[in-house]
Amino acid sequence: MATEANKPINMNSMSSSLQRTNQWVFSQDIPTDVIVEVGEANFSLHKFMLVAKSNYIRKLIMESKDSDVTRINLSDIPGGPEMFEKAAKFCYGVNFEITVQNVAALHCAAEFLQMTDKYCDNNLAGRTQDFLSQVALSSLSGAVVVLKSCEILLPISRDIGIVRRCVDVVGAKACNEAMFPCRTPPNWWTEELCILDIDFFGDVISSMKQRGLKPSSLASAIITYTERSLRDLVRDHSGRGVKFSDPENNDSEERSQQRDLVESIISLLPSDKGLFPINFLCSLLRCAVFLDASLASKNELEKRISVVLEHVTIDDLLIPSFTYDGERLLDLDSVRRIISSFVEKEKSVGVFNGGDFNKGLSSVTLQRVAKTVDSYLAEIASYGELTISKFNAIANLVPKSARKSDDDLYRAIDIFLKAHANLDEIEREKVCSSMDPLKLSYEARLHASQNKRLPVNIVLHALYYDQLKLRSGVEDKEGAVVVVPEAVATRGQVKADASLAKENEALRSELMKMKMYVSDLQKNGGAAGASSSNAPSNKKSSKSTFFSSVSKKLGKLNPFRHGSKDTSNIDEDLAGVDITKPRRRRFSIS
Repeated sequence: MATEANKPINMNSMSSSLQRTNQWVFSQDIPTDVIVEVGEANFSLHKFMLVAKSNYIRKLIMESKDSDVTRINLSDIPGGPEMFEKAAKFCYGVNFEITVQNVAALHCAAEFLQMTDKYCDNNLAGRTQDFLSQVALSSLSGAVVVLKSCEILLPISRDIGIVRRCVDVVGAKACNEAMFPCRTPPNWWTEELCILDIDFFGDVISSMKQRGLKPSSLASAIITYTERSLRDLVRDHSGRGVKFSDPENNDSEERSQQRDLVESIISLLPSDKGLFPINFLCSLLRCAVFLDASLASKNELEKRISVVLEHVTIDDLLIPSFTYDGERLLDLDSVRRIISSFVEKEKSVGVFNGGDFNKGLSSVTLQRVAKTVDSYLAEIASYGELTISKFNAIANLVPKSARKSDDDLYRAIDIFLKAHANLDEIEREKVCSSMDPLKLSYEARLHASQNKRLPVNIVLHALYYDQLKLRSGVEDKEGAVVVVPEAVATRGQVKADASLAKENEALRSELMKMKMYVSDLQKNGGAAGASSSNAPSNKKSSKSTFFSSVSKKLGKLNPFRHGSKDTSNIDEDLAGVDITKPRRRRFSIS
């Protein structure tokens, strides 16, 4: 285990220690008769002076096979040469200073040398015990410093109980400061704990928890400790301060220590899920992903984030990841699991409360998350590594009923299509499959009807929806929804029947324009390789196929295919159509 004796010895400090020792040893009239080796340092001393205070040295001399012991090796003594020098001074009655910084090491050295009151009255161990009780452990700051000094004195500092004693004092005083602040700022005590290593910090947190400290105060201490301990990785809650090291050094000792630190911090999080700000949790998840922490640690953070997902921002969800060769990517799997966990929770709550997602009874929280998810998709849509399946997997996690409008999703789809310009018609249809064209606003439908990146069926949906709005007497331009009174709608039905042919002609004109556009795409995409001799027959076949497909699509889209004339009761999302008066009327081109 780590002790100060195992650390590199400062030769300048050792030389000054030997010089001081020689000054007070050589002042004795009796020549020295034993050399004590501590690491590379040698101390010339007197046996009888050491044996008078140290039971350990007495046993070494008494049990030695050599009747005249001249050398004693004490390289294992806690604190190394510096602490042995002070212990030897005590044996010779030479004054020295006990401080908050050296009292733990001196006490461990005294216990190692068995310089206790049981062996000799007013011995060194008793002196250090008194200093701990009366001075060092009388304040929170002093107790933390003593506990910090015990880190290099393990395992003896824990074995003799000094660590446990310091932890209890720090935990008690920190709880008192948290509940009854006597200084400003009120959370000053959390800063004091940041000098401890993660093991001792965890011991203090456990002690405070056992004393009944509120989880919110524990969370405050953990947040402060994380920000100080991972300063190079988490510089702020937004996560923009993440430091990306050389991917070739993924297995470096520093990276391994940081990974262990992150996993230990996650294990300390109180069980209450809503204690930590979501930006802190997302920053910690970034660190866990970047450092390749354990799957259990990442899953724990993902569950906590899903509980408070309604407060998430787009920046919080941009979690970086890396390939083996160091290419920077986005961790879409973590985001997908977070959203999925949140939706499942909302569904269970909805079922418990009698809600039904299929009927559009989504909570306000779910609607807010749906909007954030759509904005997130728009943010990542331009990334080259984002595939259609991954895009749709995230978009389809949110129930369709949670989106009052699909405008944000349409924006994300449009960005994706623009960034992936080489997609064919079928692939573009797959991208748009997660969107409902009938839930677009007037402005979005207007944009969609002129958007050449969209597949034809989406454009047809947008055009036909506006036709249906006009027939039903509803207009939502400029965001306003105006419902025509029933009496006016009845009088206007005659005029609607009279102008129906004109509307069909206008629709036919729009479809012809779309046909020309599709034909141009087919020619540019590979139709140029066709034989010129077969061109007339191919053109005829293409024309027949196009109009047949359009006819079938319009037949499916046409809400009047059952002959309904009274459409005044159609709401904004076309939830219902009155079919009490069936009349056959054709609105498609065959």
